[in-house]
Amino acid sequence: MGMRIAQAIFGAAMAVFLMAPIVAILPLAFTSSTFLTYPIPDYSLRWFDQLATDPTWRRSIGNSLIIGSSATFLSMVLGTLAALGLRGNALPFAGAFRTLFLLPMVVPAVVLGIGMQILFVRLGLASSYLGVILAHTVLCVPFVVVSVSASLLGINPSVERAAMSLGATPWRVFRRVTLPLALPGVISGGVFAFATSLDEVVITLFVAGPNQRTLARQMFASIRENISPAVAAAALLLILSTLVLVGAAALLRWRREQKEKGKPG
Repeated sequence: MGMRIAQAIFGAAMAVFLMAPIVAILPLAFTSSTFLTYPIPDYSLRWFDQLATDPTWRRSIGNSLIIGSSATFLSMVLGTLAALGLRGNALPFAGAFRTLFLLPMVVPAVVLGIGMQILFVRLGLASSYLGVILAHTVLCVPFVVVSVSASLLGINPSVERAAMSLGATPWRVFRRVTLPLALPGVISGGVFAFATSLDEVVITLFVAGPNQRTLARQMFASIRENISPAVAAAALLLILSTLVLVGAAALLRWRREQKEKGKPG
C-alpha cells in the first residue's frame, strides 16, 4: 500500500514537473499586453488575430501545413515499407538496417542539418520546398518504422499464410490483411511524424530559404528579434493541433479494437 502511494506521488510530481512550463506560458497567449509578463493586465484575442492577419505568420503556418503533410505522407509510405522489409529478420543484416533507419532519432540535429545542407546544395535542392520536405521526411521515417514494426509484431503470420493458401497474391494479402491489421501503427506513426515536422526548427534553419519559413522557425526568429505574446499564441495552436491528432489516432485505435472484439470468434 505504501509503495503504491509513493508511486502515485512520484507520478504526480513528474506530471507537474513536465506540465509546469506549458501551463506557465500558455495563458500569456490571451494577454492584452505586448510583453510576456504576469500578472495579466487584461485578456484579449489580439495575438490570435495577428496570427491570422499578419502575412509573415500566415505564410509560416501555411508552409508548416504543406511541408508537414507532405513529409508525413512520404514518411508513412517509406516507413511502412521499411518495417515490412525488416519484419522477421528475413533480410540479411536486418539489425544493421534497423539501426540505420533509427539513426536520425539519435544523431544531433546540427550534424544532420549541416550534412543535408551540403548535399542539397550539390543536388540543387537548397532553399526549396522539396528540400525541406525531404529533410523533414528523414526525421519522421524512424517514428513510422518503430510504430509500424510494433503493430506487425502483433499480427499472427498464420492469418497471412491462410490468405495465401486460398490463392491470394502477395499484393492482395498486403492490401486486404496485413495493412488493415497494421493500420493503427501506421496512423500513430503518421501522427508522431506530423508533430515532429511541425516542431522541427534546427534542420529547417539549415535547408530552408526565406520562402520556406515554417511556424517553428518563425517562432524562433520572433524570440530572437522581439519576444512577443504572439509566440505563446502560436505555441498554443501547435499544442492543440498535436493533441487533436493524438486524440484522433487514439479514437481510431479504440474503435478498431472494439470492432475486433465484436467479431465472432
